[in-house]
Amino acid sequence: MTHDESRVPVVVATGQSIERDANVTALDLAARAVDEAFGAAPGLRARVQKVSVVNILSDVGPAPGTALAVRTGLAPLRTEVTTIGGNSPQWLVNRAAAAVAAGELETVVVVGAEAQHTARAQAQRGQAQRGQAQRAQAQRGQAQRGQAHGAAGDVIPGDGPASGHPPAPDRSEPDPVVGDDRAGVGPAELNAGLITPVHVYAMFESVIAARAGRTPAEHRAELGTLMAPFTEVAAANPFAWYPEVRSASELAAVSSDNRLVAEPYTKRMCAALHVNQGAAVVVTSLAAARRAGVADGAVFCWSGAQAADVWFPSARPDPGSSPGYRAAAEAALDAAGLGVDDIAAFDLYSCFPCAVDMAVEVLGLARDDRRGLTVTGGLPYFGGPGNNYSLHAVATMVQRLRQNGGTGLVSALGWYATKHAVGVYGAAPSTRGWRLGDTTDAQRAIDATAVPVATEAGGPAVVVASTVVSARDGTVTGAPVIARLPDGRHVVAAAETGELAALAGCNLVGREISLSGQGGTPPRYRIEHG
Repeated sequence: MTHDESRVPVVVATGQSIERDANVTALDLAARAVDEAFGAAPGLRARVQKVSVVNILSDVGPAPGTALAVRTGLAPLRTEVTTIGGNSPQWLVNRAAAAVAAGELETVVVVGAEAQHTARAQAQRGQAQRGQAQRAQAQRGQAQRGQAHGAAGDVIPGDGPASGHPPAPDRSEPDPVVGDDRAGVGPAELNAGLITPVHVYAMFESVIAARAGRTPAEHRAELGTLMAPFTEVAAANPFAWYPEVRSASELAAVSSDNRLVAEPYTKRMCAALHVNQGAAVVVTSLAAARRAGVADGAVFCWSGAQAADVWFPSARPDPGSSPGYRAAAEAALDAAGLGVDDIAAFDLYSCFPCAVDMAVEVLGLARDDRRGLTVTGGLPYFGGPGNNYSLHAVATMVQRLRQNGGTGLVSALGWYATKHAVGVYGAAPSTRGWRLGDTTDAQRAIDATAVPVATEAGGPAVVVASTVVSARDGTVTGAPVIARLPDGRHVVAAAETGELAALAGCNLVGREISLSGQGGTPPRYRIEHG
């Protein structure tokens, strides 16, 4: 380890927040998390030089970092907010650690939050109030309708922020935006309406299931076994949205309260987005931690790395694997001088089960590894607060290492298993100091594997990945596929309407289809029989 403690990056304080009952904003939750973090490290509050905010899906305006700094009494020299991507929290921690190690910064706060639970509740109440107003209008008659319309409105009494902080000030200058801002899908996916994450990830899952020789029902049962231990971890986590142990069969069984969303996923296998959660992590130097009297609780940033898969899902040669995650994980471990067997605890990103399976394959872990695959509980059970889940994972990992010692690995991903970030942490300092793994050559090799994608095609093709999408009542509403044409190009296609009913419960990977070639949007296909 370097002897210059001013260049040794450590995490010295974390904060997490959750709100199940009161109406809150994302900034309320973020402020609570920041205040909790600095409650444990008050001497660092005045030394914060940068506030890095993970992209917030809730409406917080263009300068959440600036607003948050005002609300929490911080006076950073810089603020910033990321582009969309669940990789962002771990990427920001890597970035902060690198800046400390380079002597560029001393103290950085990484923070994020979502209040989608409140947003949905307000939308539902607003809908109900509008319905009541419309019924009242009908009863009062034409002469009073104008007045009733003016009274109905969308303002919901009593829905102001439940927070001890003053409201955010008006601000005109947006925070600088950092991160890769490329769209997550390309023309082929857009033509087919293949945008919803659960549909895309379910297609990745079909490749894993076909490779294992499982039917969708068999694979769903395996996924229940994979994810059930995540529920046990969530049940013991005070910040988990669903702190309830579920059995493998409860996760896998299709029922009225656990509907089939996209084959093979049930609702309980999907990230829980409508949550109110926030997290903050304070990264500083070991020297600053000593001056603030908090060095005894420091957890050391050992290494990090980031990489991306072939950007558009339709262009990936194997949608059931993740070379990008492999590049990032191997680079981070190599930079730390560790092997997988040296890691004491993991938190593998788990928006959908295939993300876990891809990571398990890369790391060479058993699905029932005694160390477990999560310290947090996973996005379907702990909660999936927009882009910010992995900041909760970092915060929880810090607590775990303080209590138990050893080293921990946190992985995070954004878009459609596209952008990957990995961090390695230790209860003790690394003999190597902080290192950022180099994925330059690996990234170049990954990008070179991209398959050309057609937006129009006719004739035969072989399915590479597929899913069957169901409505709430179980009716099949779609069956998108990625298929390979005879010339090697890929195409994204949707089933002809007349084919849908027969596709329920099917995995089409490896099946031959016939594309209509009529230039429709999206391209249409039917199954070749016989």
